[in-house]
Amino acid sequence: MHQSRDPTETAVIVPIGAAEDVVADHRRALDAAATWGVPAHVTVMYPFVHPTAVDAAVLGRLGAALSSVPAFECSFARCQWFGEAVLWLAPDPEQPFRDLTAAVWQAFPEYAPYGGAFDGVVPHLTVGEVGERRRGSVQQLRTAEAEVSVQLPIRAGVDHALLIAGTHAADSWYTIREFPLRPVVD
Repeated sequence: MHQSRDPTETAVIVPIGAAEDVVADHRRALDAAATWGVPAHVTVMYPFVHPTAVDAAVLGRLGAALSSVPAFECSFARCQWFGEAVLWLAPDPEQPFRDLTAAVWQAFPEYAPYGGAFDGVVPHLTVGEVGERRRGSVQQLRTAEAEVSVQLPIRAGVDHALLIAGTHAADSWYTIREFPLRPVVD
């Protein structure tokens, strides 16, 4: 349930429900986004369209972009790090996530992944982080890594993405729309 506060930002994500049992407790303690109500996920595009600008045209363009990528299976078999600041799970394969980001960026060229802050996008599922949001310590992340690693791999089917909106307030994020990926026909 989202708060009555108006959302200030949106994101396009692929929720990874199969990871929740393994990472949820760690994310609540070590990932600010989890406290905002964002599920375990791989980010497709953030930041995205301001919530007040989400209209039928935006939803139509986003749906067309996302449905250009076929549904796929993936696994998360190893923990990785961005420096000592972020513990994350690496998806395999990662290319379909890159394809989703590329499709959305092509449809919305004014929105660069992560606001253009990084040279390249590394698909990942954040377990926890330290740094500007100070959710935990490096030692807590190392403990989380040990506990999560013994429960890997996580296997997930990916057949949809979500447009979500919220603020940095607790439990403020909610789903605006679910978008199917292109079905795979055998």
